[in-house]
Amino acid sequence: MIKLTLVAGARPNFMKIAPIVHAIKAKQKEGFPISYRLVHTGQHYDKKMSGDFFEQLNIPEPDANLGGGGGTQAEQTAAIMVAFEKELMANRPDLVIVVGDVTSTLACSIAAKKLVIDVAHVEGGIRSGDLSMPEEINRMVTDSITDHFFTTSEIANENLRKLGFPESRIHFVGNTMIDTLMANMEKFRKPDGEAFDKLQPGQYFVMTMHRPANVDQEEKLKEMINAIMEGTQGLPVIFPVHPRTAKNLQNLGINDPNLLMTEPLSYLEFNYLVKNAKGVITDSGGITEEASVMNIPCITLRENTERAETIELGTNELVGTNPENLQPYLEKLMRGEWKKYKGIPYWDGKTAERIVGKIIEIYS
Repeated sequence: MIKLTLVAGARPNFMKIAPIVHAIKAKQKEGFPISYRLVHTGQHYDKKMSGDFFEQLNIPEPDANLGGGGGTQAEQTAAIMVAFEKELMANRPDLVIVVGDVTSTLACSIAAKKLVIDVAHVEGGIRSGDLSMPEEINRMVTDSITDHFFTTSEIANENLRKLGFPESRIHFVGNTMIDTLMANMEKFRKPDGEAFDKLQPGQYFVMTMHRPANVDQEEKLKEMINAIMEGTQGLPVIFPVHPRTAKNLQNLGINDPNLLMTEPLSYLEFNYLVKNAKGVITDSGGITEEASVMNIPCITLRENTERAETIELGTNELVGTNPENLQPYLEKLMRGEWKKYKGIPYWDGKTAERIVGKIIEIYS
């Protein structure tokens, strides 16, 4: 029996893990001796992660919740390591699978390796080169002790080769986030509310901003919002907004009638809006992947990205955090001259099947 422990620390992690669970269950039905435990570290308390969240996305409820949320980065890392070590000692697997680049990814990798348990990193090898981002530290440390890398792109493969890892440990499989996207596209649904009912397909923008570089400096935030509203030429801009950012915007007196600030939306509602938008303006990495595959123009308000394939082969452009850079990109988008999705290898909805197939090949 191959025993796996799957680790998720935040809501997006479950979307990356869910297809792997489905692929394991498919192999179990075929009679393969493989089992798993799904562990939620509790890194993020998220009220939207109720039973509905798991049901909507066909994700099983976790077998364990470590309750490792809260505190500073160091306190959170320590709490998760202590709790996960106990979990592993009570339920020792052959392989721990971590995904993405959150604190849990780092903490659980270290705890597993200290107990001489193999670690596989889904999304291994991606880099932004920006050491001011906690996620970049998490990626670097996790990859330095990982046994098997399940990679999303040839760029990630090359990053790992440069670090001296042999081909036998680098497995180019694709992107499990895209598995989840493709599995749920038919279930996307328009959010409730009069403001959403008035939206016309291709006649509005979706915006997300959460990074401190964009939202914590009030004057810069005001300049960025003004540049966006000017460049979108009167089209509605839907902005699911964190309460802290909403307060900043109110303090700045931003109340443009075309800026529609909403509560954070569910996965199915948010991606419905993206799929039908004229364009997306974001500082999130994951949204650039989903927008690219749905062939929706995407503007990224960051100085760097760990997902360079979305620029080379997708619909994403890296604009930076200076509001003055935005105008020519929005003008090009409004003229309908944006680049099209070229197709990213293995982003085909079958990544999790390849991951589980490779694990069976290695550990049988």
